[in-house]
Amino acid sequence: MELRDYLHVLRKNWILVAVCAVVGTAVGIAYALLATPAYTASAKVFVSTSGAESASDLQQGNSFTTQRVNTYIDLVNTTAVLRPTAEALGITVSSSGLRELITASAPVNTSVINITATHADPVFAASVATQTATALIDVVEDVESSDQDGTSPISLSLVEEAEVPGSPTSPNRPLAIALGCALGVALGIGGALVRQAADNRVHGERDVEALTDVPIVGGIVFDPKARERALVVHADPRSPRAESFRTMRSNIQFLDTERHRSFVITSALPGEGKTTTAANLALALADSGASVMLVGADLRKPRIAGYMGIEGTVGLTDVLVKRVTLEDATQRWGETALDILPSGAIPPNPSELLGSASMAALVETLQARYDVVLFDGAPLLPVTDSAILARSVGGAIVLCQAGKTRAQQLRGALGALDNVGAHASGIALTMLPTKGPDAYGYGRYGYVYSERDA
Repeated sequence: MELRDYLHVLRKNWILVAVCAVVGTAVGIAYALLATPAYTASAKVFVSTSGAESASDLQQGNSFTTQRVNTYIDLVNTTAVLRPTAEALGITVSSSGLRELITASAPVNTSVINITATHADPVFAASVATQTATALIDVVEDVESSDQDGTSPISLSLVEEAEVPGSPTSPNRPLAIALGCALGVALGIGGALVRQAADNRVHGERDVEALTDVPIVGGIVFDPKARERALVVHADPRSPRAESFRTMRSNIQFLDTERHRSFVITSALPGEGKTTTAANLALALADSGASVMLVGADLRKPRIAGYMGIEGTVGLTDVLVKRVTLEDATQRWGETALDILPSGAIPPNPSELLGSASMAALVETLQARYDVVLFDGAPLLPVTDSAILARSVGGAIVLCQAGKTRAQQLRGALGALDNVGAHASGIALTMLPTKGPDAYGYGRYGYVYSERDA
């Protein structure tokens, strides 16, 4: 994925990221408000040597002291130090319990030991730190005492008693809130990437191009009023959707220049707009001055007659069984150069009828008479009708509904054509969003006309 792909994913899933950020921030705030405050107090112990008579002795003594500091740090959490500390404070906490409250450290190359105690009670924390320092001094003096004279070469001094802290060291509320927000954003971004990886729907051109080399001949933008005005090229010729069909009309004129310009309009599954596309594309072609034949070749659920507002009882099936002639079954749509051959009666054997010699002969006749012939076919995945017909026609335009059709479905539809030796002439995206992260840019598939453009 490129940077723009990640930005697209974030834009597409910004609500998820925002919700996770809000939740993470809320968790951070809750922790900051509900967590028990902890106070930290520190006492300082200075370690020195005695008996130095020269500068050399003093230097050696300082090196020895620095080395011994680490040993004394380890002594802080021993029972020998913690038990007298507890006794001096008059508490019944065990050594292990007291050990959890105390830490000891020393700055690098120094002879100072910092003894720190952390507790919810600031006074208790200060008392523990100071008393632990005192107990450490006593233990070291006993351990380091010389057997000859009972004195120790090491001297520990309490140079700073622990002060009662005025404010808690944890929780750090600003940090907790910031971390909560950051973790929420990270979780949201991760969820968005997982969601994108699991989404195998076709959303646009790049998804199609990743699946196949079949050219994209155009895209039809989404129209919320599509059901009210199915023939948008005729009903609202200035709309972006109508312009999408005119753009598609221009594109298919460059397809298959060595073939007849006849296509089966089909899709992977029902409901992807094939009949609407076939009808509007036929109108757009007729408006350009081309002689066009629109054939209702979906013999299972015929809809062309209803969309075009013509009589559909006699049509293709009647011509194929030679019940009527082509001229008698053909109807002219208004005062245009568009002729329509509806589906006619629903036959019991659609696939066999569409693959018959009579159908092949009819296709040749139509191709000889018209500049463009469009066949409104059945979906490719449920039945083989359109694949069989496309082999006779010479090409098919496969529709793909943006945001709904899945990659494997489009791949399966193209495979159904390839299995019978049919040619996929192009792919058209339908119901492209005009708003949101998946929306296409201004003028890409349709130019929005205004009154000033008239």
